[in-house]
Amino acid sequence: PLPSLRLSQYDAACQLAQEVAERIQERSRHRRNGESSAKLNVIIRSSLQNLKEKIDQLKDSLLRAVSTHQITQLEGDRRQNLVDDLLTRQKQLQASYKDEGTEPDVIRSSLMAGGVKRGVTNPWLLEESEETRGLGFDDIRQQQRRIIEEQDAGLDALSSIISRQKQMGQEIGNELDEQNEIIDDLTNLVENTDGKLRTQTRHVKMVDKKSASCG
Repeated sequence: PLPSLRLSQYDAACQLAQEVAERIQERSRHRRNGESSAKLNVIIRSSLQNLKEKIDQLKDSLLRAVSTHQITQLEGDRRQNLVDDLLTRQKQLQASYKDEGTEPDVIRSSLMAGGVKRGVTNPWLLEESEETRGLGFDDIRQQQRRIIEEQDAGLDALSSIISRQKQMGQEIGNELDEQNEIIDDLTNLVENTDGKLRTQTRHVKMVDKKSASCG
């Protein structure tokens, strides 16, 4: 992880961006009320310059951290995105400061983004996982490729299991169909046998009747 000095620099830059947004909003209220905003202009201008310097310091610190392998290139890219977000806010606030009209939406969004609030995790503080710490970009890419290959192998195995289960289901279905056909054949055979027995029984009764009449 980065030294605490750089963490405090990031915290301070976020907090300063929040304060500048609040000052610009306050200046807008003063103008709407017809009050003088000259003092606020001086404070805002100085704060914006201070914010730009802090962001430049963060950029330099991050570049040194990556070049000296204190963090991986992947982690450096993630933290560079944080610095870029700060730089974007600084430019938006600079544009808002120069704007003589009503406050734009960017001021409200900057206020909502705010600095590092109590109880909220500072994204700059997030450490790399044990799996990627100390690895270079190529090593991390190979590790990710290996993980993807393992996941693909697992999916292939799962697909094979599902295919076997489907085949078993089809075989069971076929066996049930065969058993149903056998049952139908047995039923037909029983019905035919029963019919023949009934016919033979009637013949026997007729013979008995004829024998009785002859006697």
